[in-house]
Amino acid sequence: MATDAPSHAGHPDPGGSVELVIGGMTCASCATRIEKKLNKIDGVTATVNYATEKARVSFPATVSTDDLLATVERTGYTATLPVVDRSDDEATPDAADPTAVLRHRLLVSVALALPVVVLAMVPAWQFRNWQWASLVLAAPVVVWGGWPFHRAAWTNLRHGQTTMDTLVSVGTLAAFGWSLYALFLGTAGEPGMTHPFRFTLERTDGAGNIYLEAAAGVTAFLLAGRYAEARAKRASGAALRALLELGAKDVAVLRGDGDDAREERIPVEQLTVGLRFVVRPGEKIATDGTVESGSSAVDASMVTGESVPVEVGPGDAVVGATLNAGGRLVVRATRVGADTQLAQMATLVEDAQNGKAQVQRLADRVSGVFVPVVILLAAATLGFWVGTGAGWTAAFTAAVAVLIIACPCALGLATPTALMVGTGRGAQLGLLIRGPEVLESTRQVDTVLLDKTGTVTTGRMSLAVVVPAPGEDAAVVLRLAAAVEDASEHPVARAVADAARATAPLPAASGFASTAGLGVAGTVEGHAVVVGRPRLLADWSVTLPDELQDAVSAAQSRGATAVAVAWDGVARGVLVVADTVKPSSAHAVAQLRALGLHPVLLTGDNEAAARSVAAQVGIDEVVADVLPQEKVHAVQRLQSQGRVVAMVGDGVNDAAALAQADLGLAMGTGSDVAIQASDLTLVRGDLRSAPDAIRLARRTLGIIRGNLFWAFAYNVAAIPLAAMGLLSPMIAGGAMALSSVFVVTNSLRLRGFRATS
Repeated sequence: MATDAPSHAGHPDPGGSVELVIGGMTCASCATRIEKKLNKIDGVTATVNYATEKARVSFPATVSTDDLLATVERTGYTATLPVVDRSDDEATPDAADPTAVLRHRLLVSVALALPVVVLAMVPAWQFRNWQWASLVLAAPVVVWGGWPFHRAAWTNLRHGQTTMDTLVSVGTLAAFGWSLYALFLGTAGEPGMTHPFRFTLERTDGAGNIYLEAAAGVTAFLLAGRYAEARAKRASGAALRALLELGAKDVAVLRGDGDDAREERIPVEQLTVGLRFVVRPGEKIATDGTVESGSSAVDASMVTGESVPVEVGPGDAVVGATLNAGGRLVVRATRVGADTQLAQMATLVEDAQNGKAQVQRLADRVSGVFVPVVILLAAATLGFWVGTGAGWTAAFTAAVAVLIIACPCALGLATPTALMVGTGRGAQLGLLIRGPEVLESTRQVDTVLLDKTGTVTTGRMSLAVVVPAPGEDAAVVLRLAAAVEDASEHPVARAVADAARATAPLPAASGFASTAGLGVAGTVEGHAVVVGRPRLLADWSVTLPDELQDAVSAAQSRGATAVAVAWDGVARGVLVVADTVKPSSAHAVAQLRALGLHPVLLTGDNEAAARSVAAQVGIDEVVADVLPQEKVHAVQRLQSQGRVVAMVGDGVNDAAALAQADLGLAMGTGSDVAIQASDLTLVRGDLRSAPDAIRLARRTLGIIRGNLFWAFAYNVAAIPLAAMGLLSPMIAGGAMALSSVFVVTNSLRLRGFRATS
């Protein structure tokens, strides 16, 4: 049942999903606690990510966003709805950096704690009444420096909860409190008192020992660890922030038509579909659109990772946030706001970062029960030491060491930090990972099914070869045929005309006539030219000689299209048009094999045509004659053979197969439906991105597993050592802080991932 909520700025929501920004979390246990509270509301499903400090919540119509915010606040934390504020762009660095306050607290604490630790470690420097000087220096560190821990511990205690802050607060205050007792009521306050520094505990320690260096040193260590963790978390999210900041801030729209058109500069948020806008050299393209006039080279490296600028002209699609590196363009907006490719990329990346791998859910459950278990272990340690005849001081110190060393922060950071860095790096390279569950799939895949058209091939018809009749010039055959084809919009005609126009201007054609499904005819430079199927030439009483007939048959056997050319009643040649193989496809297939994957070509072409393409790229297994609606069955057949299948496709008719596959990879140049059905999106549309995406996903999974192993192994090994008195509280605090820093810095290694393409 939805909980009652106080009034917030907002309105009840008719169900759906929302992202909340969570404040006040200090460890993985906090995230687990908030998640449990939200999930107790009927119909609510929540995932809270400690690293991103966000909650993704799905809720029914009976629950409002106010209810969700109030539930988080009653748990002892803050929650707000995300707000886009462009004024942040002009903020000062310190104002924009949430770690600035923590940095100030850390620097002051270290400056005060360092003399305390040095005096405790070097007995020769322990001057008369040094212990009282240590107290003066340590007190502000423990109270003010450790205030974030104490405040969080008290807040959680009021809600009947315990967290990592509870362990730290109890541990440091206990060490500080014992030192006060020893100084004022024991013998530690006597002038001239000295005691040596030890890494381990002595069973005979008594009221003459103080642990101010432990209280101050642990606080400073933990502040340093938390600061390093916060900085690393911020760095790991830098790729997503950079992605969101790529877009243009304003745009010059065209008002009016023709010579009366005038430019008006407006914020990009006011841009709507259908508006025309101007992009000058050096400016970013404001949103996705189609070029209406002008030509230029567009640098899309910041969005796709492709370093080579792409030539665009009228009719070509352009992507928002890419850079106009050449001439002036007039573009008509086709997608704006959340519908743009940049916005969809950012959404995919953020969704992936906010998700949780199955292995992390186990770690979260462990973290959720960890703190109460550690408190019990600390109490058991105290009882064991006292029960075996040790002094209360030694027993107390061992219990404090257990409390301090057992923080489960590393467990909570193991997966999300690696995900943040991995998905952020992927976005920079044009490789979008939909979610953490995808990582497991990349490890298990053994077969990759490649859709031919648009994936292995360009998906566009182009002229493959000109076969002239004996005695004819191939250039003349192409030139006259293209002059007639130029008036047609058929893909084959466009391929012929474009190929000829690339070498020389086309002559004009008159008397153009088109016969549906057969070809075209017209007059060029006084010649009656016919271009089309052999049947059309037969209708014009033109017979193909054997050489040209053989060329037609050979082309058709390869799955290519052959058109015959004749003029003045005589066959002059054959033009072969085909969907050509991408230059990078063979290299991509070789890379997939190097990853241990078995490539299979999927196509609707006949077996011979499919084998021809497969041979060009190095694929042995072919699934041919597959209708679009049968692609999903092809995936299922391979899966029924025990294979774990990845599917790479780009079209609407690939969507079902992409969803059926164990791992779906969609080319970013393909349809939106295919992209939505996939697990990985290859923004560049280059097949070489597929092995790069799989390598990145596997590398990210490997980092996550390494992080989790370290986090579990650290706690399994460290707690017994602390309980046995082999670690002093200060050393325990340093080890705990370093464990979290290790996990985060290990994740940051993913920033060095390089694409082979």
